[in-house]
Amino acid sequence: MASLNKVQIIGNLGADPEMRYTANGRAVATMRVACSRRYTTQDGERREETEWVRVVAWARLAELASQYLAKGRSVYVEGRMQTREWEDREGQRRFTTEVVAQDIQFLDRRGGGDYADDSGGPGAGGGAGSVDPDDLPFE
Repeated sequence: MASLNKVQIIGNLGADPEMRYTANGRAVATMRVACSRRYTTQDGERREETEWVRVVAWARLAELASQYLAKGRSVYVEGRMQTREWEDREGQRRFTTEVVAQDIQFLDRRGGGDYADDSGGPGAGGGAGSVDPDDLPFE
């Protein structure tokens, strides 16, 4: 049976991307994207719920996100869902679910709507993204 692991979100960054490098020098940026849903209850009351989505970008895409994105920026993220497990300092098993970004589009005016792409990720054979920062029309 076929399966599909694809996530698309649009939202605003809750903080500047956090950039770091793995032990082997690979760039990784993490960010939280707020995705809001507006709806009306059966009683006619309008409500809004915000879901905070953890996003991870790797390699060139991480560098571009760290360089050009900041708190409050509007973004479109496309990627795959991943759940990781690790052991904390106290020996407790911890889990986190995140979107591993393959594409990020900067949606607000400052970003010009240009597209950044990186199909890499942990264990993937992907390398640098397809966008040269000199080609991006940022202010």
